[in-house]
Amino acid sequence: MCLLLLCVFLSSLPFYLSAQTDRQNEKPIIGVLAQDVYLPQPSQTAYIAASYVKFLESAGARVVPVMILYPGGGVSIVSSGYERAAKIFYELAIEANKRGDYFPVWGTCLGFEQLMYLTSKNTILAYTNTSGAALPLNFTNAEDSRMFKGFPAQLMKDLASEPLTVNSHKWSLGMLTYNTNEELKKFYKVLSVNTDGNVEFVSTVEAYDYPIYGTQWHPEKNAFEWTRPSIPHSPSAVKTTFYMAEFFVNEARKNFHKFETEEGESKALIYNYNPVYTGTKSAFEQIYFF
Repeated sequence: MCLLLLCVFLSSLPFYLSAQTDRQNEKPIIGVLAQDVYLPQPSQTAYIAASYVKFLESAGARVVPVMILYPGGGVSIVSSGYERAAKIFYELAIEANKRGDYFPVWGTCLGFEQLMYLTSKNTILAYTNTSGAALPLNFTNAEDSRMFKGFPAQLMKDLASEPLTVNSHKWSLGMLTYNTNEELKKFYKVLSVNTDGNVEFVSTVEAYDYPIYGTQWHPEKNAFEWTRPSIPHSPSAVKTTFYMAEFFVNEARKNFHKFETEEGESKALIYNYNPVYTGTKSAFEQIYFF
């Protein structure tokens, strides 16, 4: 199983057995780290946006919700249950990959910011006017990246020229900060940057030596979220969703961790929960509550 720090976090869990073979894993399971509900109610203390689940399922993966293991409020990347759980999985992923146990991790939006904090061990983000902004990607090193290697040439042109990537954040990793932070520079290759008109910020990264990836933008929203006018839904925008999903799920296919029993697997899958329609009062069409 792998884990997603998307406004979230994906990676493998320590109580799964590894049974690696030369074949790809045709039944990948990806864990998505749940977030605390700001105003919790009975049976609604944590949540995962359903678009993240659909994003992964569209490329052939199944999803397990990963609950925050420690109490903590809000969505702070410095001091919250989310941060502490993310740190555990991030460190497990680094250790596993060093042993040759392929352990992919993906961070989107808050998850991207969390990865930057975990790697640099510093609060290094700058305020940007990027809440509800669809932007083209200013590619830097994408041509030789793992992430974009399988993208069609026309889609790469569209991503570079059309506003196909929706941003829903107020904090970003500035390029000036990246260029002066040795920990980040030696760990991540910057694949694209963007600007709000004042601050140039990092928008897509992949680690040099580990299968760790991050987007400050939301690849899942184009196909599955409809509540905000800034979300693009053109054919190229929707293709972006599915090519990004296919890439990460294919990374997860290289991981052969599994549950000890089929019963344990069945009980853990997100199929045991029903998404709730929240489109009239939320940024998400549907949410899984836990």
